[in-house]
Amino acid sequence: MSVEAGRERPSPLDALRRGGGPGPVAVVGVIVLVLVVAALIHNFVEAPQAFINVSLIGLSTGAVYALVALGYTLVYGILQLINFAHGDVFALSGLISSSIMIDVLHLSGGETAVVIVAGLAATLAMTMAGAATLNASIEFLAYRRLRGQPRLTMLISAVGMSFIVQNIALAIYDVNYQSAPPLLPSGAVFTVGNVSLQWDKLTVILVTIPVLILLTWLVRATKQGKAMRATAQDQDAAAMMGINVNRTITFTFVLAGALAGAAGVLFLLQFQMRYDTGFELGLIAFTAAVLGGIGNLAGAALGGLLIGFIQAYNEGLAHWTLGGDWTRSMVFGILIAILVFRPEGLLGERTPEGV
Repeated sequence: MSVEAGRERPSPLDALRRGGGPGPVAVVGVIVLVLVVAALIHNFVEAPQAFINVSLIGLSTGAVYALVALGYTLVYGILQLINFAHGDVFALSGLISSSIMIDVLHLSGGETAVVIVAGLAATLAMTMAGAATLNASIEFLAYRRLRGQPRLTMLISAVGMSFIVQNIALAIYDVNYQSAPPLLPSGAVFTVGNVSLQWDKLTVILVTIPVLILLTWLVRATKQGKAMRATAQDQDAAAMMGINVNRTITFTFVLAGALAGAAGVLFLLQFQMRYDTGFELGLIAFTAAVLGGIGNLAGAALGGLLIGFIQAYNEGLAHWTLGGDWTRSMVFGILIAILVFRPEGLLGERTPEGV
């Protein structure tokens, strides 16, 4: 999108060139960045193998955040709507995948490798299809008739759908945590010294990377992707050019739901889930989308990875960290800081409205 030069904020470098100096906010930001880099270097020097292990955990966790954040950014890019029900679709998808593994496919972890791989692939496909259908249904029932209304109306509807999906999960699965059967090997894929990569972490990475590549190709190189980008720029103009706007928006919700379903399966393979898991993780993924630049696919992926690393380093490193009790405060502190000082995110562009 075009950017009005008169509305851009001058960078600290521009201020220096004009004879001024960076403001206090820029100075504080540089100090914080220097301290963070110093802390990371100190931890790496003190315990390099532990640092690499923690980084691998951050990579796999950030990959899950990236998948959920991509769903947020897809919907926002085309409707300028924060779909707060997205996190709950993720949680319900994970819970449903546990039922598919245990009750439908009867997987227990004692099967052969071929059966386990086929079962996981079938679980992933069915969960993604179910989540895509659920997300498309939410768009049809809760958002389609409100497109011409003020954005606050759709936002309130999104909050309502979040509670509805969460209560559906509560009604079906109660308050108990659900987990996947031990399908993946418990050992490490490889071990070098004290550095090891576990099978569940590798699985997340092997699924996430092709999904991100495929999504980028779909949006940038296919006819449907061009229709999505045209609809995001101007729905009326896209309709005049023969694009079916309703079908394009529905396809976007289908795509976002499929991403949430994939993230639900991958998260369940590593952790336990229950009906309200999607609330907190959805907010973290939303923070990741805002951090990278909501509406920007690469930004959402970058933001998810950064949040994953921040969480892993804060909870796993031994020196100069605040500890796990401060992780949530750090994540949402980042959200507030980004909204206040750089609302377009790291890779986003400032629009004429200044958002």
